Amino acid sequence: MSLPDRAFAAVLFDMDGTLVDSTAAIARCWTTWATEHGITAEALVAAGGHGRPAAEVVRELVAAEHLEQAAARITELEVADVDGVVQLPGVPQLLASVPTGLWAVVTSCSRPLADARRRAAGLPEPAALVTYDDVARGKPDPECFLLGAHRLGVDPADCLVVEDAPAGLAAARAAGCATLAVRTTHPDGPLEADAVVELLSHVRASADAGGVRVRVDAPGA
Repeated sequence: MSLPDRAFAAVLFDMDGTLVDSTAAIARCWTTWATEHGITAEALVAAGGHGRPAAEVVRELVAAEHLEQAAARITELEVADVDGVVQLPGVPQLLASVPTGLWAVVTSCSRPLADARRRAAGLPEPAALVTYDDVARGKPDPECFLLGAHRLGVDPADCLVVEDAPAGLAAARAAGCATLAVRTTHPDGPLEADAVVELLSHVRASADAGGVRVRVDAPGA
């Protein structure tokens, strides 16, 4: 597996598990939420929430009449708990090497949660931010990445998506983007992407003819 040998018009980054490590905070919040709503740990795991919008996971676990309250509660918990949310290895260097204006964050978080985690981790301001609040359908639907490319004024086919979750990679492929997977949250098993790395510290970027060229130094399994 290897990235296409060309310059990209832009790079679209997922956030949780890709740019920031929020794993502990996510686990704390969802454990609290599940306990409050009588959801078993097994049911929570079976919902396969990572990389998907919280509201869509909640929809699978609670009755329709409780959906609005339950979705609001997980948002409340997650916005309030950003303890230990930090940038993942290699992220500061990689973002600094992507030309200004050529990268966006495309996340399944709500806007308030995305802002809370970006601030907690000290992420620089992206040229565009797409959250679950901006789309009708979350990942694995491609709408979010199509919108991210649109906000940067580029063709999705000329974009590279960097993701850690199968749902996000599926969305990126459906949008026609090239894909780079990072194994932060899925260390084992296949990830369907053009290239796979263990950490973004194995990735280099540089300006190239008005775009950005991305090189993988040490592909993962």
